[in-house]
Amino acid sequence: MGDVDPAVTALVERLVSERTAELRGEVERLSSELAAMKPRTVSDRATIIVFSGDMDKLMSAFIIASGAVAMGLEASMYFTFWGLAAVKKSTLYSGKSVVEKMLSLMLPGGPDDVPSSNMNMLGMGPMMFKSVMKKHNVETLPDLVKVSQELGVRMIACQMSMGVMGIQREELIDGLEYGGVATYLGDATDSKVTLYI
Repeated sequence: MGDVDPAVTALVERLVSERTAELRGEVERLSSELAAMKPRTVSDRATIIVFSGDMDKLMSAFIIASGAVAMGLEASMYFTFWGLAAVKKSTLYSGKSVVEKMLSLMLPGGPDDVPSSNMNMLGMGPMMFKSVMKKHNVETLPDLVKVSQELGVRMIACQMSMGVMGIQREELIDGLEYGGVATYLGDATDSKVTLYI
C-alpha cells in the first residue's frame, strides 16, 4: 500500500479538528444548561385529585389524606367536578343562570347528601351504610372532612369546575384554597404519592 498524500492527511486532520471543536462547544453549552437547571426532588407529599362525588370514594380520599399527614407527609386534596360536593356547606340559587340553578338542584347539598357508588338504591344505600358505620364507630364523611382540616390537609377547589358546575365560593366550606390545574400540577410533580379518586 502506498503512502498517503500529505494533502489528504492535512485535510482529514483539519476536518477532524473542526468537528471536534464543534462537539466540544456543544458539550460545554449543554453542561452550562444542566448546571443552570434546578434539581427536582420528590418531597414528602401526597396529592389527591378528588373527582368522584360518591360517599365511599370520598371517604377513602379523606382517610388516605389524613393517614398521610399522620405518617408525616404533607397532603393536598384537589376537588374537581363531582368531588366538590365533599366541600359544600349549602346550596344557593340567587344570581345563577337557569342551567346553574338546575345543576344546583341535581347536585348533593354537601358531604352528608352524597350517594354511594354501589347499592345506592334511591338513597337507601347511604342510609344503610351510615347505620353500619355508626354501629362500628366509623367516622362519617362530614366528620372526616373536619378531621382532615384540623390535621392540616390542604384543600383546593378547582375554580374552572366551580364555574362549570355553577358552584359559588359562598356555597363551600371555610378554609379552602382556590386554584386551577397549575396548582394541582405544582403539588403533584414533586409528590411521593399521587392519586385520582
